[in-house]
Amino acid sequence: PLLPLEDATAVARHGAAELLAAVGADPAWPLGLATGRTMEPLYAELVRLVRALPRQEQQGLRRRWLSFNLDEYVGVPGPSRRREQAQSFRAFMAAQLMEPLQLTADQVCLPHGLALDAQAEAQRYGAAVAAAGGIGLQLLGLGLNGHVGFNEPPCGPGAACRVVDLSASTRRQNAGAFGGDPAATPAQAITLGLVEILAARRILLVVTGASKAAVLARLLCDPPSAALPASWLQGHPAVTVVADRAALSAVIQP
Repeated sequence: PLLPLEDATAVARHGAAELLAAVGADPAWPLGLATGRTMEPLYAELVRLVRALPRQEQQGLRRRWLSFNLDEYVGVPGPSRRREQAQSFRAFMAAQLMEPLQLTADQVCLPHGLALDAQAEAQRYGAAVAAAGGIGLQLLGLGLNGHVGFNEPPCGPGAACRVVDLSASTRRQNAGAFGGDPAATPAQAITLGLVEILAARRILLVVTGASKAAVLARLLCDPPSAALPASWLQGHPAVTVVADRAALSAVIQP
C-alpha cells in the first residue's frame, strides 16, 4: 500500500515507530537498515522514542537488537576521530544509532568495506543475513535512478549480495559526504541484492522531497523492469511505501 503523509517529519515519525515496533515484536527478526539523508531524521526520531521508554524496556530493546545494513563503500575507513575518515556507512550508523542507543558492532552489522577480498566479503555478508533467519522489516530509501541498496540499473530480481560499480549519478548524489566531489566518491560498494531484499518479511520504502517525485512516479505507475531496480518491489506481498507530499507531487495533484 501507499501511505501519503504531509511532510518529511511525519514520514520520519512513522518509520521510527515501525522500527521500534519491529524490535519489540515476538519473535524479533533482524532489521534491515539503510543510510542516507532520508534516514537521518528517522533515526533521530527512533533515538528519541527509545530514550523515552522506561529503563527496563530500553535494556530489553538493546538485548534484542540485531540489524543488517544494506551496503557499504569499498575502501572507505570506518569510524575515526579524523573527520576525513567519517564517510563510511559504518561511521554513519555509529553516529546515528550505535552510540546514541549504546549498541555494539555485533548488533549493527555492515559489510566490511576494507576487506582484502571484497567479493568474498560480499558472500560472507549475504550468508550472515541468511544464517540470522533473513530480514524481518527491511527499511529502504529510493535512489534518483531507481536503485534500492546499491543495486544500480539495470538489475534483475535474481541479483544477490555482491560488489557493484556505482553509477555516475549515484556518485554525484552521494558526493556531499566527500567534499562535494563525485570523483572522490568511492567507485564500488558491497550491497545486499534484490534476492535478500525481496526475501524480507516486510518492506518499508520511505521517500521524501520533490527531487524523488519523478522516480517515485515511475515506481508507482510503470511495470517492473531491470531499468528501475526498485520496481521489483511491486511483486512483494508486504510492501508499504511511505512518502511525503513533495515526493508524491508527480502522482497526486494538489
